[in-house]
Amino acid sequence: MHPRRFTQLDVFADHALQGNALAVVLDGEGISDAAMLDFARWTNLSETTFLLPPTAEGAAAGADYRVRIFTPAGELAFAGHPTLGSCQAWLNAGGTPRRNQVVVQECAKGLVTIARAAAPGSSGMEGLAFAAPPLQRSDVPANLQAQVLAALQLQADDLIAAQWLDNGSRWMGLLMRHIDILPRALPNAAALRALGVKAGLCAIHPQGSGADDSAEPVLEVRGITLTAHGIAEDPATGSLNASLAQWLSAAGHIALPYRVQQGAAIGRAGRMRLIADMANMADASGQIWVQGQVHSVVTGHVTL
Repeated sequence: MHPRRFTQLDVFADHALQGNALAVVLDGEGISDAAMLDFARWTNLSETTFLLPPTAEGAAAGADYRVRIFTPAGELAFAGHPTLGSCQAWLNAGGTPRRNQVVVQECAKGLVTIARAAAPGSSGMEGLAFAAPPLQRSDVPANLQAQVLAALQLQADDLIAAQWLDNGSRWMGLLMRHIDILPRALPNAAALRALGVKAGLCAIHPQGSGADDSAEPVLEVRGITLTAHGIAEDPATGSLNASLAQWLSAAGHIALPYRVQQGAAIGRAGRMRLIADMANMADASGQIWVQGQVHSVVTGHVTL
């Protein structure tokens, strides 16, 4: 065990302490899987990441570094706010990407491209943006929809559509009829854990509702996730919002670009922007990007 560079950041918020906290160990080499999991349990954050050099295969494919992502319950193949937060931590620590304005991160899901330049028209939402990973989605059986709605204490006519969404992190996406339905959801922890469902509720703000200072549509989101001992609510969830954007835009429910508001139910103000085909990426045709700000909050060392 020896001192390793460590930082905590706030991801997907216009101002620090309003988004989703992330712990990052910058010198992850030589730490066993068990020790990584022990530390993730100790931080008790939704995710803790460990940065390492890329694998030989990853380096050959252009990766700048590798990240391992742990929850207190185990390792994830991919997650959104750990992707942007880890990238910002790597850049803050002096990391130099191979490509101008682009960082390539290797994770268990594969390679993820992160753009450093803000997209045109993104005033107030400058920051990093990650390319949404490929999505697998499928219909949710009607009986399971009914069970999940009951576990959320909502009614069948509250729901417009549901989909299984999996980009390395598996969610049940639930598009609700109105934003007023979201705060009415009262998750039953035992029922959701028995079903094994992470529920991503969303609803589109009425046009001209004043929910955002831009002319873009606004999606309100609640991410009800499973923990080692129960359930919790995410302040801002990049993986969920990436898959929601791929589903909702393809199905014609919402047009890109749009803004996301998340975390209101737990007193947070998570903010991100979903973009198609960022102008500074020549090879981005058809790609959806998840953009948000990252704020450094704690820096120092941890003994691991």
